[in-house]
Amino acid sequence: MKRIYADFAYSEAPRAGCWWDQTHGAPERPALQGDAQADVVIIGGGFTGLNAALHLARAGVGATVLEAERVGFGASGRNGGFCCLGGGMLDDATLDRKFGPAERLGWRQAEVAAIRQVEDFIAARGINVDRHSRGETQLAHRPRDFEEMRGRLEYYAENYGVTARLTEKADLAAEGLNAGFEGAITVPIGFGLNPRKYVTDLAQAAEEAGAAMYHNSPATGVTGREGAFEVTTPQGCIRAERVIIATNGYSSEDLPPWLAARYMPTQSSVIVTRPMTEAELSAQGWTSQQACYDSRHLLHYFRLMPDNRMLFGVRGGLMSNPNSERRALARARADFEAMFPAWRHVETPHGWSGMVCIARNRMPFVGQVPDQPGIFAGLCYHGNGVAMASYSGAILADLVRGITPERPYPAPMRAPLARFELGRFRRAVMPFAYAGFALSDR
Repeated sequence: MKRIYADFAYSEAPRAGCWWDQTHGAPERPALQGDAQADVVIIGGGFTGLNAALHLARAGVGATVLEAERVGFGASGRNGGFCCLGGGMLDDATLDRKFGPAERLGWRQAEVAAIRQVEDFIAARGINVDRHSRGETQLAHRPRDFEEMRGRLEYYAENYGVTARLTEKADLAAEGLNAGFEGAITVPIGFGLNPRKYVTDLAQAAEEAGAAMYHNSPATGVTGREGAFEVTTPQGCIRAERVIIATNGYSSEDLPPWLAARYMPTQSSVIVTRPMTEAELSAQGWTSQQACYDSRHLLHYFRLMPDNRMLFGVRGGLMSNPNSERRALARARADFEAMFPAWRHVETPHGWSGMVCIARNRMPFVGQVPDQPGIFAGLCYHGNGVAMASYSGAILADLVRGITPERPYPAPMRAPLARFELGRFRRAVMPFAYAGFALSDR
């Protein structure tokens, strides 16, 4: 594998303090041993790969998932649990200019359909994923940000067919959202969940439908042979007619080589408090279970979970080693205390980091790898992968079968990924980008 971070980033160490691992068990699975056969090999056991496996297996297609570590090891098992709108970063004006208004609306419909797909799966399986939050709330950290929110009501109505709700600064405390913000806007689409519970049941559902799944089986090579592909692992080799790459921020530059420099993994760090008492919640004035984020470019995302633990996440880690990991979690704690000063005494015994993945053209890619018939990929969800990665897996399941998806599959998702400048050394641009974001957040 040719990954652009040091080995530490892909080890157990960054996720050692992950709260989700304490909430739900997961089965062990064997590694691939020897030779095997499948219709479709899926590289990556996260939301994208597991949804692809589930939908393929339900259609009677022999699907095999190869996971380098274990199901949910990467972002799918350590994210903030926000099942919400998102997946891309282009605004309406740019989408209209590049793809036209109809395709822009198609993309917005796909965002909604992605959330509904996760909802439908949870409901059909009858699983408890600790769901909470009626939609998602963005909080303005500056007065001018709230004024911009006033102008976005029409945006939500046009793009998503919903009525967003504004909350004035003076009314935030009454809604249990007291943390020094200047106002808020709530969109009634989306919810919070426990990603560990979701990804674990997703894998179980795929296996029950007939998919095969292997842990500790990193793909070390993909080779085309006689109209099919051979995917090798340290202890085995599997032959298949089609291959899906579903590794997102944990991708390798050479699987396939086209992927090199077309994705940017960047870190996000999360801390979780112990359960708080009603008195502690009242002292801060934060009692809402809304899934929230603020209006910064280098945003904070946070939510009070059903057991009264607060989850608090930050963007911005640029390195991955033991020292940088400590600094990232210390910064998360400092920002947490600044936002919620009444909770400075509240311990945060859980803290971890993981990779989100961004694209140079700031939209996810879901489709066949250009000039490589039979190899498909889905990645770059820009920190909103619970819904969009799940949805992309279902789209890929149709594409590898040669079926036109019935779900919205607009041009912004089909456009191939552009290359980042500086190639393998592209992370060098990130300190400058983040410095600019930090200045604009003031």
